[in-house]
Amino acid sequence: MPKFDVAKHDLERLVGKEFTVEEWEDLFLYAKCELDDLWEHEGKIYFKADAKDTNRPDLWSAEGIARQVRWALGMTKGLPRYEIEKSDVVVYVDEKLKDIRPYGVYAIVEGLKLDEEALKQIIQLQEKVALTLGRRRKEVAIGTFDFDKLEPPFYYKALEPEKIKFIPLNSEGEMTADEILEKHEKGKEYGHLIKGKPYYPLLVDSGGNVLSMPPVINSETHGKVTENTRNIFIDITGWHLEKIMLALNVIVTALAERGGKIKSVKVVYKDFEVESPDLTPKEFEVELDYIKKLTGVELSDEEVKDLLERMFYEVELVNGKAKLKYPAFRNDIMHPRDVLEDVLIAYGYNNIEPEEPKLAVQGKGDDFIDFENAVRDLMVGFGLQEVMTFNLTNREAQFGKMNIPEEDIVEIENPISQKWSALRRWLLPSLMEFLGQNTHEEYPQKIFEVGKVTLIDENRETKTVSESKLGVAIAHPKVTFTEAKEVLDSLMHHLGVKYELKEIEYGSFIPGRAGEIIVEGKSIGIIGEVHPQVLENWGIEMPVAAFEVFLRPFYRGSFL
Repeated sequence: MPKFDVAKHDLERLVGKEFTVEEWEDLFLYAKCELDDLWEHEGKIYFKADAKDTNRPDLWSAEGIARQVRWALGMTKGLPRYEIEKSDVVVYVDEKLKDIRPYGVYAIVEGLKLDEEALKQIIQLQEKVALTLGRRRKEVAIGTFDFDKLEPPFYYKALEPEKIKFIPLNSEGEMTADEILEKHEKGKEYGHLIKGKPYYPLLVDSGGNVLSMPPVINSETHGKVTENTRNIFIDITGWHLEKIMLALNVIVTALAERGGKIKSVKVVYKDFEVESPDLTPKEFEVELDYIKKLTGVELSDEEVKDLLERMFYEVELVNGKAKLKYPAFRNDIMHPRDVLEDVLIAYGYNNIEPEEPKLAVQGKGDDFIDFENAVRDLMVGFGLQEVMTFNLTNREAQFGKMNIPEEDIVEIENPISQKWSALRRWLLPSLMEFLGQNTHEEYPQKIFEVGKVTLIDENRETKTVSESKLGVAIAHPKVTFTEAKEVLDSLMHHLGVKYELKEIEYGSFIPGRAGEIIVEGKSIGIIGEVHPQVLENWGIEMPVAAFEVFLRPFYRGSFL
């Protein structure tokens, strides 16, 4: 979770009211933060805020916390309004950036009066947004510049690395693009995002001055904002227009909280144009009864409305529903429970009186979990060793290394690592990875896993369903299809289930040595000898026979 420093006096200047340190401990909760630490420096108190929500970048600065506190205390209510004036500034985007870093959005904020604390917050907010929301600048990289030193229009273009030369931030002499990637601190840290590409992204003005080489480094001569800067030009680049627009909305509204005047910039692409920033309010609708029922406290419609207005919403009560508008710097409202959470934050979790349960209840183990454990006991009794692997995986592991065509799977929108970018749809890739990592161990290796997989299901609210499966893999020099089938036979016998095998062709298995497991006319799994190409992909040096079945159909003999 993001942690960042804020000065008590700066927060109070932005709120317009002074508070004690003890009061600030409670006020931080309105901004979904906790007071992690505090210290004194030159007679002034500083806080370290620990943000508890990675979906609220608008709260990761003094400006964001102060704004939320003003609203939560009722000093201001309803939808925050920020005026945007159109400028005549244009940025032209090179189509050659399509497969390198295709999108950029921009804005100007004028009339700022910056001091040391304000400057710290600007830099800190950029870093936190690019690090967390931007996945270490991969998805979002931010640059701020002294607009008065620039000559519009601007050009976000693709240039051959050998043609790039400028003085990078915090350096004294010119460096080539490759020298920056090899020698500069930021080049070493972020250079991998563009290294090896035929072109590097470059932002320049009409005078040919280099502003930045996104997402790596700004220019020292034109990319440095100081306390003397009054007008700031903001540049945000990335792979998804919606995400970088959100980041831009966060930055410009934070600067507006310091008295800045927002001006938009026209961004010209080959096939379309964008005016940025876009602060058009977003809309959502929620049933009032849903909110009142789940809060656990007695609230009238008007009280719900008041609480929502203290959390940035414009509220219209219509036929038992709350029609909401909320700020464009928020992107976290995806379900009525998100609105419910805001109601409870505004009400104050500490203000909710706990109640003793009126009914005596007794805990009990889940019957299906007991069934899974029974299956585990059976597999151990058959001489297999249980392994536990991660639910998170990636497309290459699920499809490429298993020698099968790709299908739809549940993927993480902003993965920390590409290795952990999706939820698995079957277990055998996890077992293959385990065997590949243990080739130095003694054979035979007989392993199994009872674990969860996640499948697409358009009929469910979440569009997904979690299923329990059993996967078995046996590896040694003489293993055959028959040995895996013997384990399957023993499992079915102990469960009292009759099954049949239907020969199939499946890329993960050797042709002619793969079968579909059928119970009461329904396919519940697959069995076979693993294809040599799959073994090579995973670095496995022994033959492997394996099978995988859904467990839910066996539970109480249900094959629905």
